[in-house]
Amino acid sequence: MGQPTHAQNWWRSAVIYQVYVRSFADGDGDGTGDLAGVRARLPYLAELGVDALWFNPWYLSPMKDGGYDVADYRVIDPAFGTLAEAEKLIAEAKELGIRTLVDIVPNHVSDQHPWFRAALAAGPERELFHFRPGRGEHGELPPNDWPSQFAGSAEPVWTRLPDGTWYLHLFTPEQPDLNWAHPAVRQEHEEILRFWFERGVAGVRIDSAALLAKDPDLPDFVEGRDPHPYVDRDELHDIYRSWRTVADAYDGIFVGEVWLPDTERFARYLRPDELHTAFNFSFLSCPWDAGRLRTSIDETLAEHAPIGAPATWVLCNHDVTRTVTRYGRADTGFDFATKAFGTPTDLALGTRRARAAALLSLALPGAVYLYQGEELGLPEAEIPRDRIQDPMHFRSGGTDPGRDGCRVPLPWTADAPYAGFGGEPWLPQPSGWSAYAADRQAADPGSMLSLYRAALTIRPEFGDGSLTWLPAPEGVLAFARPGQEGRLLCVVNLADAPADLPAHSRLLLGSGPLDPQGRLPKDTAVWLRG
Repeated sequence: MGQPTHAQNWWRSAVIYQVYVRSFADGDGDGTGDLAGVRARLPYLAELGVDALWFNPWYLSPMKDGGYDVADYRVIDPAFGTLAEAEKLIAEAKELGIRTLVDIVPNHVSDQHPWFRAALAAGPERELFHFRPGRGEHGELPPNDWPSQFAGSAEPVWTRLPDGTWYLHLFTPEQPDLNWAHPAVRQEHEEILRFWFERGVAGVRIDSAALLAKDPDLPDFVEGRDPHPYVDRDELHDIYRSWRTVADAYDGIFVGEVWLPDTERFARYLRPDELHTAFNFSFLSCPWDAGRLRTSIDETLAEHAPIGAPATWVLCNHDVTRTVTRYGRADTGFDFATKAFGTPTDLALGTRRARAAALLSLALPGAVYLYQGEELGLPEAEIPRDRIQDPMHFRSGGTDPGRDGCRVPLPWTADAPYAGFGGEPWLPQPSGWSAYAADRQAADPGSMLSLYRAALTIRPEFGDGSLTWLPAPEGVLAFARPGQEGRLLCVVNLADAPADLPAHSRLLLGSGPLDPQGRLPKDTAVWLRG
């Protein structure tokens, strides 16, 4: 059997753009982003230079959790369009050299899913979920004391029905957890995978990939208990080996959402017969600190090396405070538990650091995931409390601002109503949003959009090869990568003083200008030809 071709290995060094459809572009003017809006903006995405698009769930859903409460995987939600439009989008993107990934949410479904509606009627479908009698004299207490997966939430993960039974939902009550010990659940999901691969998708992102399997006894939660009753259980690996067989039949790939502190356990998901890649959350949540970033990079590469899997790098996604805002705060890391209203932010500082971080992440070996609007340098929006829709906010008792601030609809045209998004957006755009509009940035060679376009033009040279750290002053990250035309260098200055550049033949790209002495200023990055 021959070596895999570059086309087969595209995912190892791809730049994959995350599309949150509801907020990307509104094609029919109703204020909600849709597939027509995405199709109209495909030339923009091709010019940006991305290799693939990952779509957050676009399926039929009551939208109690942004579409992650799926009622039917084979139907596009009418707010977004139709299945025929999705098929056109996949095909049109492919014609432009852009692949498509869809999002599968295997841990739970919507309470409007046919299975659960039948289960509520006390049908045999109850076996497909986790229904249990309650505890206490009259069954009035939940079956166990598991904590909610929504950070900061003290709400129970069990809901009692009128007949006295309880059902499990690690997230909202509208998202009942599936019973993955039942063969029908496994069969259905494998058929869903085939359904989308048959329609031309190149891969699947797996939501909450480490949560599917539950201890059949559903015991009370004990901190530190091994194995955990519902996180990272060994049964998961057999599920993903079966999925891999399906994907391999279509040359499809997987990326898993796997939040695990144990690097050895994390690496198990990336064995050659399981998932192709998994998100790297240590880098995403890492503060703007040279030592900690280097440690995150080293540990990430080390945990992937023994199994030959490529790393993934991501600065932001639909759940996380936008990079420009996060890097402009006193605490530049990310933790769901520390999110709060009114956190002071220096957007100029955050933007300078975000530009440098873009060059850092794009120079690293592996794949990069780029969340929509990051290429425009969008800040986190503070949503008025009476307009917040995210259940994370409500389940925290109103203390957590939720995730809507990174989901505000994109600005496309500076002088158009609603910055060219379409109709009045489902989430309010802050005043001054048009200053970030794509058309304005496209005409500005110094804009964030121009920086990303230039970087993505050069990035294929970096590929998925090795990384070698170079000697550098404290607070400076410098490394070399083998390029197609000789060695490439990336230098990022996180120190307080300007830094001298290593020997090089040419400056390829900078996140900002050098100082008058040709040194690299603080919070600035460059790519150099060695």
